[in-house]
Amino acid sequence: TATVYLDGHEIGHHYNAYTPFSVVVSDLEPGRHMLEIKADNRFHKDSALHVPNDYMSYGGISRGVVVEELSDLYLEYVHVKTYRENRQWHVQVKAAVNVLKIGQNEDEDITIQGKIKDTAFEWKLADTAKKHYEFCTDLKINGIEEWSPETPVLYQVELQMLREDEVIDDLIERFGFREICVQGKYILLNGKRLRIKGICRHEDHPDYGCALPYQTIYNDLVLIRQMGANSIRTAHYPNDEIFLDLCDELGILVWEENHARGLEEDRMKHPLFEEQAEQVIREMIFYHYNHPCIFIWGILNECASETEEGREKYARQYAQIRSLDSSRPTTSATCRHLKDICLDLPDIVSFNMYSGWYKDVSIEETNERELDWIQKSGGNGKPVIVSEFGAAAIYGFRDRSHCKWSEERQADIIRENLEVYMKNEAICGVFVWQFADCRVTEEEWFSTRARCHNNKGVVDEYRRPKFAFDTVKEMFQSK
Repeated sequence: TATVYLDGHEIGHHYNAYTPFSVVVSDLEPGRHMLEIKADNRFHKDSALHVPNDYMSYGGISRGVVVEELSDLYLEYVHVKTYRENRQWHVQVKAAVNVLKIGQNEDEDITIQGKIKDTAFEWKLADTAKKHYEFCTDLKINGIEEWSPETPVLYQVELQMLREDEVIDDLIERFGFREICVQGKYILLNGKRLRIKGICRHEDHPDYGCALPYQTIYNDLVLIRQMGANSIRTAHYPNDEIFLDLCDELGILVWEENHARGLEEDRMKHPLFEEQAEQVIREMIFYHYNHPCIFIWGILNECASETEEGREKYARQYAQIRSLDSSRPTTSATCRHLKDICLDLPDIVSFNMYSGWYKDVSIEETNERELDWIQKSGGNGKPVIVSEFGAAAIYGFRDRSHCKWSEERQADIIRENLEVYMKNEAICGVFVWQFADCRVTEEEWFSTRARCHNNKGVVDEYRRPKFAFDTVKEMFQSK
């Protein structure tokens, strides 16, 4: 939770550490001013989503802070949606203008000029009688290269707002020409079937907490690509814009999800749950809309999807996402095996299954039972993703008997799972849990997490590879 002060006066308040927000101050006198941000990361009764969890949320300011001087009119955002019709690529461009001084100089000529590649467009602002104006146009764009993991080509939409002939604001955003859709049991990217080889990743590092600098994020992505993965799941919150920018550039697909993990029914009945969850989803999609790397919106990891109360919450959040962005499919990772009553709601069914780690069971039999139940419980004909599987190991602990917590046993379990999942045509993708060991909050997890870490990373917290790293690399690169 952040409270923002200017010269000792509160000017803004924001809940949720993982999504951006802005505060606009009008008529600030020239001179020296004091900007203060008070960050409160305590668990408390007014927070429905921020609870002790299987990861560490740390404290302080974990995202960048920007101060910008605005004109009396400014461009608030531009969103670009790409789609194909009869093999022709189109873009739908939406933008908004905010007016800080309503009605001032109404007879002025205000023009918004835009450009994508060599295609120009223009909007006129007829007056300044309102605070907010929205514009939309649809364009055909020729001679483009599609964005994909193999060819992560990016384009720019450039906007300038002019008063008479003077530029008073501009806005440039990157995007890629790509189209994601669900067709039967497959996920298609630009009309081609996706085979997802993914890994889950927390924003966590022993040197930086959850505020990872650019080079550390980049190094993570290099390791992930070396492993043969083509996708990352942002468990379990929206990620830093730097991470998304790099995934755009490197061609790494991203499943991004809202901030909610493992909430039981009583927590989902919290009086602030719906308001806070709605805000996270709205801000996540608003600020991250243009990133071509994002191909799935996810919600409510391992929450109470086996209850009627939970079903109402799931349905409401899926409806909200679709109202904000209909261009990407939706999903949620469930662990309510053989009990989930929400599988008819998302576009993609995803389940977390730790066969071989928490229970020594047949991976193949457990998987077949799960897939059969999914088909009978609302997921019939939909794409299916194994959104989490894995095992824990302590880096450097080697054991010839392959006992639990050894690097050998972790590698064995991951191999056995991948051999089952990657040969099954009913499964269109997998996400290994997880990339790197991460800290957990001690309040509820100290007795089940050695070193107060979730040790299921294929690298440790310092990014030193375990045996499992090479196992995943071998399996991903051979399929």
